[in-house]
Amino acid sequence: MPPGRRITVTTSARLRPTRAETRWRPGGTPPAFTAEALAELVRRVRDPIHVIRCESTGGLGLAVGGEFAPGGSGPEFTLLGTVPGMYPEWLGDRGFCEAHSVRFPYVAGEMANGIATVGMVSEMARAEMISFFGAGGLSFDAVERGTAQLKENVGDVANWGVNLIHSPQEPELENRVAGLLLSQRVPIVSASAFMDLTPAVVRCAVSGLTATPDGQVRRRTRVFAKVSRPEVAERFMAPAPPRILDHLVAHGEITRHEAELAARVPVAEDITVESDSGGHTDNRPLGALLPAILGLRDKIAREHPGMPRVRVGAAGGLGTPDAVASAFALGAAYVVTGSVNQVAREAGLSDEAKRMLAAADLADVTMAPAADMFELGVKLQVLRRGTMFAARAAQLYDAYVGHSGLDDIPAELRRRIERDVLGASFEQIWQLTERFWQQRDPSELTRAARDTKHRMALVFRWYLGNSSRWAIDGNPERRTDYQIWCGPAMGAFNRWVAGSFLADPAERTVVQIAYNLVEGAAALTRAHQLRTYGVPVPDRSFVFPPRRLA
Repeated sequence: MPPGRRITVTTSARLRPTRAETRWRPGGTPPAFTAEALAELVRRVRDPIHVIRCESTGGLGLAVGGEFAPGGSGPEFTLLGTVPGMYPEWLGDRGFCEAHSVRFPYVAGEMANGIATVGMVSEMARAEMISFFGAGGLSFDAVERGTAQLKENVGDVANWGVNLIHSPQEPELENRVAGLLLSQRVPIVSASAFMDLTPAVVRCAVSGLTATPDGQVRRRTRVFAKVSRPEVAERFMAPAPPRILDHLVAHGEITRHEAELAARVPVAEDITVESDSGGHTDNRPLGALLPAILGLRDKIAREHPGMPRVRVGAAGGLGTPDAVASAFALGAAYVVTGSVNQVAREAGLSDEAKRMLAAADLADVTMAPAADMFELGVKLQVLRRGTMFAARAAQLYDAYVGHSGLDDIPAELRRRIERDVLGASFEQIWQLTERFWQQRDPSELTRAARDTKHRMALVFRWYLGNSSRWAIDGNPERRTDYQIWCGPAMGAFNRWVAGSFLADPAERTVVQIAYNLVEGAAALTRAHQLRTYGVPVPDRSFVFPPRRLA
């Protein structure tokens, strides 16, 4: 709005200036009052746009350019205010882009098992956005190779990172991966699926802390924490607990000075609120969850005056410009996408699995037992259409809950599981399982030797773990067993891109998807702004068809 001018909305929904009126005179572009003309001007997102009133009709319209004149006689159009241009770079919290040296407040999330590939992260870094390598579920050696390749690809830029996933069944792997990320100076660590703080994630947050001469604490490694519960968010928003810091100091993993500095900063300065999403999810709606976490952030800030401000982003269900715009309208500092990036060319998923995702609609998802937290009963959201994975995984979990070991399973149930789910006998699967854990963590076999229920869990987890690998590799013999992590955002995305260039799999790059989502969110935000001022913005302005963007 021009300085000194304030706009109010009367009960007749007409805008009126509160001070001396200013008249507007057309220049090269005539004012817009019809639906077609209004839609054309609303599309000019980056131009300042004037809200005007036609004195002869009383109608509200839009205009660009032109000249201004004092009130009184003269032009028949009264200027009610000017809305500045809207850029996708301006969505969210400007401090986020400054803190991470990026152009857009947009993150491509860490799809596990390397589905978020080195190539995907590299492309996003070059496009001045953030992405995380999907290290969850990979072996230590695979994470090490991926991290090394990323460092070679992106050079000195710091807008990329690697996922550290909570591994309650494999705490030693979690610790080793944390140590690797620190030793390789990975600039950002995305902590996901944590139910509580662990020494590994705290170590990532506080290692390398230093103090500047003016007393500010500087981080060497920045931590993004993905959360879906307020009690978990609170732990990441506050300073690390002394008991964990003391443990890390005692084991020589951080210095006493770093522990002292850790008391002055939150564990994570970027908290991603994950609503109904693919993979691990609590299925919470963003409209309820994000405001609650924002309020919690403000409460903690009052309790810790002087502590750096925590930025809160949004994830889950973000597959269209409308959803992205709504997340920013709710107060998100940045957005994180996941499910929709699996259909990108750079995604580490087979062409067949991508075709299955491209056919998904809103309701074609369901919950299924998670491989990494099988014994805890944790579930994740997966694609239902075209695969029997969810039903078969549920059958395994029911057998696990109801029996003390493999030998306790009735013969008929055992035959069904071996024939319809595993595709092999329990003995054959155990041989494969034993070979796997001998290489990854022999202590699991030691435990299984004395605990028949744990042995059963390892056999069933063989299916859960391999089902995602079959989808990644495109194993045609196990197509009905594909485990594809997916939320309802995928169905919304498919409806949005239908008939557009993004319907072509060859055109679906992670960067084009990102550009269209943020550009569309900016366009819809502008349309909403103008509608709140009483302008009769046509419905077509709230639709953003995908287009090739540079």
